[in-house]
Amino acid sequence: MSVALPLLFWSSVAGLIYIYAGYPLAVRWLSRRRGSVIRKSCEPRSVSVVIAACNEAASIVRKLDNLLSLDHADNIREIFVGSDGSTDGTNALVKFYGDPRVQLVPFAKRRGKPAVLNDLVPRCTGEIVLFADARQQFDRRCLVELVANFDDPSVGVVSGELVLRATSSATTASEGVGLYWKYEKLIRKAESGFRGVPGATGACYAIRRELFQPIAETTILDDVAIPMGIVTQGFRCIFEPLALAFDDPSQSAQQEAIRKRRTIAGAAQLVRLYPQWLRPSGNPIWWEYVSHKLLRLSSPLLLIAAFATNAALTGQPLYRVALSVQLACYTAAACGALYQRRGRRSRLFGPFLMFVTLNLTTLAALWDALRSRYHVAWRKAAT
Repeated sequence: MSVALPLLFWSSVAGLIYIYAGYPLAVRWLSRRRGSVIRKSCEPRSVSVVIAACNEAASIVRKLDNLLSLDHADNIREIFVGSDGSTDGTNALVKFYGDPRVQLVPFAKRRGKPAVLNDLVPRCTGEIVLFADARQQFDRRCLVELVANFDDPSVGVVSGELVLRATSSATTASEGVGLYWKYEKLIRKAESGFRGVPGATGACYAIRRELFQPIAETTILDDVAIPMGIVTQGFRCIFEPLALAFDDPSQSAQQEAIRKRRTIAGAAQLVRLYPQWLRPSGNPIWWEYVSHKLLRLSSPLLLIAAFATNAALTGQPLYRVALSVQLACYTAAACGALYQRRGRRSRLFGPFLMFVTLNLTTLAALWDALRSRYHVAWRKAAT
C-alpha cells in the first residue's frame, strides 16, 4: 500500500480535529492559565451610536425606542442613522422621530455598510462609538456592560453577545444554527480571556472613537476589519457576554446558507484586502485570526480528501470503521434535510445538517472568492 493515501487521510483528519476541537480547547486552556482580568468601571462616558440602514421602515422606530430606553441612555450624545439608498419610509420615520439626538444622514445611492460607516464615524463626538443594526433589540443593561470595559486602557473594542431567541416554530435547521452559535460564543469567550477576539458581533459592538480607521469600501466583514484595525494598533478586542442583543435564528437551511456564504466569502476576501494580518509580526493575535477565521476555509477540502482517501483504503478494518462513521454522519445530515423539508423538528439531526450545509456553503463561498464575486451591500433573504 502506498504511504501517500494514509498520510493524506490522517493529515486531513488531524486538520479537521484541530479546526473544530483542538484550537477551541487550546485557546480555552490558555485563557484559564494565562488570561488577564479586564478592569471595569461604571464611570459615565459619552456615546455616539451609528446605524447603517437600508429599507428598515418596519424596524427602525422600534430600534430607536430600544436604544433610548437603555440604562444610562442619557450618556448617548447622538444617534446617526445612515440611510443607504432607502426607498421605503425609513428616511421620514427617522427625520421626524422626535428626539434631537436622532439624526438622519441620507445617501441617495446605495453603496454598502462600510462606506456608510466611513462617512458617519468621523461625525461622531462621543468618546465611545456603538455600532448597531436596525433589527436586533438590546437588553436594558447592554450599553452599561459594553462601556464598563473601556475603563481598562488595553481595551479598544468590546463585542456584545447575540442571543438567538427560542421560537415555537423552531425547525431542524434552526436547532443546528442555535447549537453552532453556542459553540462560536464559547470560542469567542475563550479568545477574549486570552489575548483577544479577531472580530466582533456586527449588530452590537463598541470602539474607542479615536482608534477608528476607515476600511476599504468593498469590505464585506466590516465587523472584522474595524476591530482588527484597532487590534493591530496594540489594543484588545474583547467579548462581553453580559451585553446582550436578541435576534431570531434562521428558520431554514437555505436562509442560513445565504448569510453564511456571504460571511465566508468575506473571510476569504480579508486575505486579499489585508494581507498584512497574515504576518505574525504585524498581528498581535495572528494565531487566533488564522485558526478561527482562515483555517475553517479549508474544512470542506479536508472533508473531501478524508472521504476520498478513506474510500480507497477500505481493505483494512480500521479504515472500514472510519468510512462507516463518515457515512453515518452524512446520512444523519440527509435525514436532517428530509426533516427540514417536511417541516419537522429534530435536535438530533440538526447539528449534522448544519455542519454539512456550512461546508457546502464554504465551497460555494470559496468559488465566489476565486471569481471576486463579492456583494458588499447585504441582500435580505426570503424566509
